[in-house]
This record gives sequence, structure tokens and C-alpha cells, in this order.
Amino acid sequence: MKIVVCIKQVPDTADIKWTANNTIQREGMESIINPFDEYALETALKIKDKRPETEITVLTMGPMQAEEMLRKAIARGADKAYLLSDKKFAGSDTVATSKTLAAAIRKFVPDFDLIICGQFAIDGDTAQTGPSIAQYLDIAQITYVKNVDEICDSCVTVTKETEIAAETLKAKLPALLCMLKCEYELRPALIDGYITAHEAEIDVLNIEAIELSAEEAGMKGSPTYVSAAFRPEQKTPGEKIIKNSAKEYAEFLNEKVKELKTKMGNNDKQ
Repeated sequence: MKIVVCIKQVPDTADIKWTANNTIQREGMESIINPFDEYALETALKIKDKRPETEITVLTMGPMQAEEMLRKAIARGADKAYLLSDKKFAGSDTVATSKTLAAAIRKFVPDFDLIICGQFAIDGDTAQTGPSIAQYLDIAQITYVKNVDEICDSCVTVTKETEIAAETLKAKLPALLCMLKCEYELRPALIDGYITAHEAEIDVLNIEAIELSAEEAGMKGSPTYVSAAFRPEQKTPGEKIIKNSAKEYAEFLNEKVKELKTKMGNNDKQ
């Protein structure tokens, strides 16, 4: 079985810097693996535990510093990694990003059985990239997955979380899953894993390697753009009230209501 895990580096700092195009500046930023993608990788590793012949390929798009993140994935048990890095990819929205990732998968892992992504990226929270990859590759998709219950050569059965209940769904392979944070713990990398990761060769792919045109990638291939970026104003914390009885709470609230009415009345007079 061949599994592709799509991961993303996200800023590990509150000091986010913006480019002139109102996109996050990723080069030179301290980054981590997107937390939801960590569970995508762990899910793939759990499948490999049960099916040792499984080959896990990790894929990401970003600047060259993202290579370190890929090595961490190999240290935990992934077999292979590709880094999509090209200035022509810069400024991609979810449409261009998913099209680029799909092109790389189609070119370099055409015989995949399963693609696993995180449901969200904490720096964007759109939840669009995974489903869009599935659309470009014309495969089944299941979102909001909490657990892979069973997998065989032809299908996968999962538990999907919804607003009102959990559902059990089955999809034919090849398919794409978008993972939520799961109940199981993430495994740490072992010494042997770090050695393997240090010696691993990370293939760096540019736009020509995945046979994508410049008009389909980066800002040119992005139908959406960020018109403005700003930090929300910090709200002052609310007042915490502690009383000894329900009667005291009622009396306190009654006084607050009287004060509010008086204030509103004074504003009306003005």
C-alpha cells in the first residue's frame, strides 16, 4: 500500500510578518508541522504498523527551510519526502496550492492508494486544500475523520465526526482523508529514526518537475487574494464576580441593571 501525507509548515510565533501581497512571510520564520497534519502522519504510521509493506511519502510546498520539517517526518517513520519549492509557487491560495500538490502526486506517486491531510491549517483555517486535491485527482474524499477503523486493498472504513454524532463511512480506494485531532498520542522519533532522517535524500521539485505552467501556480494561478491583513484588537477581559449565595448574585445583578439604565438615560439626554 502507498500512502501520501500532505503536511504544511506553520508559524510557531505570534510575531507574524506579512509580504507586500498580504500573505504570510514564511522564509526565515520559526515553523512547526501543522498540528492537524501531525495526526495525518500518525494515522499513516498506524496503518503501516498493521501493514508493514506500506510506503509513506510525505509532501509539502514551501521554502527550502521546510526540508527540516520533512526530515522530522522521516525520523518518525515516513519512507520518502518531496519538497515543492519554487518562487513561482509563492503567494498560492488554496486553489493553486491544491493544484500544485495534486500535480506532484500525479507525477511522482501516481500509484498511490491513500492521501491523508490535516483537516485545517492553523495559519489559514480554510479546510479547502485537502478536498481540492481530491477534486483535481478525481478520487473519493472523507473529511472530519477521527479514526481509520479498517483498511484493505480496495477500501477504507473511518469514523467521521459531525456536529450531532459520529458516523462510520466507507470509501473505495484510492481516496483522500482529512484528519481532525485524534484520541491517540503522537509517537516520538527514535535514535534510529533521526539517523535515517539525517541521511535521507529530500527530492526538491520545481514547477517544471511537476509539469505545471506558471499561470496555474502561485499568485498567477490564484483566483483569490488577500486585500488587507490586520491583527484584531485585544478585548479587555470581563469582570469576574464571586458571591456567597444566589441572593447576593441577584442583588448584584439588580444594581448593575439600575446603573445601566441610569447610564442609558443620561446618554439619551445628551
